[in-house]
Amino acid sequence: MLNVGLIGFGLAGRAFHAPLIAVTPALRLAAIVTSRVQEVADLYPQAQAVASADALLTDPAIDLVVVATPNDSHAPLARAALEAGKHVVVDKPFALTAEDARELTVLAEAHGQMLTVFHNRRWDSDFATVQRLLADDVLGDLQLAELRWDRFRPAIKQGWRETPQPGGGLLSDLGPHLIDQALHLFGRPESVSADMLSQRDEAQVDDYFELTLHYGTRRVIVGAASLVAAPRPRFALHGTRGSFVKHGIDPQEAVLRAGGSPADPGYGIENAASWGVLVDSTGGEQRVPSVAGDWPHFYAQVAASISGNAAPPVAPSDAIAGLELLEQARRSAREGRTLSFPSH
Repeated sequence: MLNVGLIGFGLAGRAFHAPLIAVTPALRLAAIVTSRVQEVADLYPQAQAVASADALLTDPAIDLVVVATPNDSHAPLARAALEAGKHVVVDKPFALTAEDARELTVLAEAHGQMLTVFHNRRWDSDFATVQRLLADDVLGDLQLAELRWDRFRPAIKQGWRETPQPGGGLLSDLGPHLIDQALHLFGRPESVSADMLSQRDEAQVDDYFELTLHYGTRRVIVGAASLVAAPRPRFALHGTRGSFVKHGIDPQEAVLRAGGSPADPGYGIENAASWGVLVDSTGGEQRVPSVAGDWPHFYAQVAASISGNAAPPVAPSDAIAGLELLEQARRSAREGRTLSFPSH
């Protein structure tokens, strides 16, 4: 049994990490850094509410530290945890820069500690369905893929995500998920062209972006917007044998945010009304049953990796590649031109 210390009990810590850790047999949620003492006592009575990250990091009983804090603190806290001899899970983005992420990776290797990044959207229902369709070559030669995450949030929400500071803005928030999915499906592109801006009144950070990834004649588009009341497809893939179009978002987040558990019956299973549609070359349509989402797999593999029985669920090098692409996309948007993306 590995003792886990969770730093942060906001949305990420409370709704994503804590419930997943709690259902992983090899892990014990032992401590949470938060001021919400009563909430911890109510939800996780076995866990101690700790006043500071320093107090958690100096606890010799803690084996694994999970960093679920605002983006600009990810790298400093991960570095401190590694230096304290802990294994580390970092919420996305891995760090604010690819260089910081590379330094963390070197540090983890030097200390012999497991380090991974919480790219949980690899275990989304819709993404797993897309992976299956591509593995089965259902769509033929894929020429256009669109991965989008639309919202309708005309009002500016209070909080660090809407504040002009390092790690703020929509590209830093949703970009790492979409970029990771694109790279996981298609590998590194040859080049990228990007557009990002603020569209809402009084917005101080980017709330719209669209990146076009170039793979020969194939185009992969990843984008998100904050003023879309009728969301575009979450996935739209078009190939020589047909198209697959999928609306809606994986159901796991909604369950966990509502206080549900991954142990609940039917967790991760999408309603048939939300299944994607496959259109073949003749125009015929059929619903494609969605693969069950499986966020718990992430922490099961974390435990196995620490025990030496598996690789980390997300290789740090994958997260570094995502940050490199994100940095190149920002530069492309600033300069208004397509930029190459080196193969290493």
